[in-house]
Amino acid sequence: MRRLLFAILIACCLAAVRPAPASAAELDLALVLAVDCSSSVNADEFALMMEGYAAAFRDEKVRAAIRTGPHHRIAVSLVQFSNTGWQRVAVDWQVLSDAESAEAFAKLLETTSRLVYGGATSLSGGIDYAGRLLARAALSAERRTIDVSGDGKNNQGRAVAAARDAAIAAGITINGLAIRNEEPDIEAYYADQVIGGDHAFVLTAHGYADFAAAIARKLLKEIEVPVASVDPPPKGIGAASFE
Repeated sequence: MRRLLFAILIACCLAAVRPAPASAAELDLALVLAVDCSSSVNADEFALMMEGYAAAFRDEKVRAAIRTGPHHRIAVSLVQFSNTGWQRVAVDWQVLSDAESAEAFAKLLETTSRLVYGGATSLSGGIDYAGRLLARAALSAERRTIDVSGDGKNNQGRAVAAARDAAIAAGITINGLAIRNEEPDIEAYYADQVIGGDHAFVLTAHGYADFAAAIARKLLKEIEVPVASVDPPPKGIGAASFE
């Protein structure tokens, strides 16, 4: 009888110290806004992008989309990039769950400084950096997404398709906002080389003056919980392109 009681006691102790199961996701989305700050983007164009992001997070449809998921909250950060080794977190992770938190984030965006000036366009470096940022973040999210905005093709660092494929393998989706400025075929390039993962897509801004409207459409589509499709887009291939 003593042996039986001792065995029961040991079993209870082991159960008490057993690691707890991983907690369920607390966020619907962890989103990195990756912004091209290479030489092709001048000071006025950078200002238009930041104003556009701020306006998008003040858009009532975008704010409503934040609360459409089961957790009613998302986390967002903003990264600036250019050369392979030139990336900076301009706005660190912020959790958005209501109009007040969205407004606070919008104010951070419209007042953020340009931390990366000029250089080449390493889309691969920006994607790799954003992927590491997502990996290091103590965030439990249903979806993890990198939102790349830029007007140029990858011209430094490893192939952008290699960075894209690595992100996809880590469970990250990459969407794109191709700014038609100096490269007339930039949206086709983004669709073929940059975007990938579940429900990936690319939208087009017709110049920087169109950025605010385009990024609002993009964030709305990005934040809303995607409707499951029977045939998901193949990995490593841009799923859709929209004007």
